[in-house]
Amino acid sequence: MTRTHPAPAVGTGDGRWSPRLWGLLLVLAGNMLIDALEVSVAVVALPSIGTDLGLPLTDVHWAMTGFAVGFGGLLLFGARVVGLLGRRRVYLAALLVFAAASALSALAQEPALLVATRLVKGFCAALTAPTGLAIIATAFPQGPARDRAVSVYALFGAGGFTGGLLLSGWLTETSWRLAFAFPAPVVLILFALGLVLIPDEERAPARSTPRRYDLTGAGTFTAALLALVYGIGAVPAHGWTAPRAAGPLTAAVLLLVAFAVVERTTPEPLVRPLRDAALIRSALGAACLNGSYLGLLFVLTYQMQTIAGWPPSTAALALVPAAAPPALTALASGRLVARFGAPRLIAAGAACAFAGYLLQLAPAWPLNYPARLLPTLLLVGAAFVLSFAALNMQATSGLSPGERGAASGQYQTAVQLAAAIAVAAVAALLASAAVPGATAAEAVEACRPALLLVAVLGGLGTLVGLTGLRRR
Repeated sequence: MTRTHPAPAVGTGDGRWSPRLWGLLLVLAGNMLIDALEVSVAVVALPSIGTDLGLPLTDVHWAMTGFAVGFGGLLLFGARVVGLLGRRRVYLAALLVFAAASALSALAQEPALLVATRLVKGFCAALTAPTGLAIIATAFPQGPARDRAVSVYALFGAGGFTGGLLLSGWLTETSWRLAFAFPAPVVLILFALGLVLIPDEERAPARSTPRRYDLTGAGTFTAALLALVYGIGAVPAHGWTAPRAAGPLTAAVLLLVAFAVVERTTPEPLVRPLRDAALIRSALGAACLNGSYLGLLFVLTYQMQTIAGWPPSTAALALVPAAAPPALTALASGRLVARFGAPRLIAAGAACAFAGYLLQLAPAWPLNYPARLLPTLLLVGAAFVLSFAALNMQATSGLSPGERGAASGQYQTAVQLAAAIAVAAVAALLASAAVPGATAAEAVEACRPALLLVAVLGGLGTLVGLTGLRRR
């Protein structure tokens, strides 16, 4: 006999949710929190990982960029997998794989295994993060109940980055491996609850045509990203023209060309051309914001821990002013957009981030947290408060309901890929400017090229935001 898992009842007639529905939301939002903290967990742990595994800056960044490549590179493919195999089945399988990858990453003695597990976890997040929203859309009735559920889901996602910083700072004091291992038991608990609470979706009619996953498109795109990030990291040690750097960069270009050809010729491509101006501006603005932000955190973590010798817990607390404001204001973001309009908020947020980055272009030793680092972090936090939700809303505001799913996937892909490429480039600039035996003051001064790249990305985001104002 086949066991079914019906959608949880909404609850009583007065709008209160049933315990089963609360449980479902806890599973979905809890997993969203885990997905969100995966990046911030790596930020504080990077120096400890590099020391333990003997990795230079150009390699240790893979603990961050590997997850971003897996997430962004396979997000559109993940949506195809979910559509063909079903939400419940894929979601639960992704939770199990995520837990196993978390345990393996904590046990990794070789960099290759650590990077591989980070890629796998990124792919699992690409399967579960958008699927959680889809499950909410079917389990909660349209109206206040669904809006409240989405708000809770978004709040957990916004709070995950801050929680990851603090938890990683605390755990890394003992071992960075604990910071990478702790999601495993949490996700297993979510899996056990999900077995009972996640409903089956309605069965789609039998397909008369074969299932098309577009494995070739997904493979060429992800391989191109891996080659690009690897090639960027190889430049400081070998130079642009050396085979170790030029080879991967050339391969990345060829693979991207192959991906474009595959997508133009396949009957069901993963990517369709972007034609909506608001979507393009939003994707560019969000890519600049996320890429510059994570690039800044990479530089500041390097300065605080590797150069200044701050313990991981202190470095984590120091970064909270940038991460906490978006979490604290997540529930009010919709009202902000309704009051001031997305274009104004996007432009204001980008300008705040750019101003914060400009403050860092004159590195000074010793590190002055109250006068130099804190203002930058507060400005970046304000940028996310103002513009992050506005960018998400503007991205699909002009599209029909049938187009929004694919457009949202392309938007999130741009956000994640910018993170991977920006962090790799920042790490390469830090490594190329480093001087063996340099004093602490000289090491901080050598961070200027990396901080300049962060500022350039922030400036580009500001220009994109101002363009949106002009069009408005």
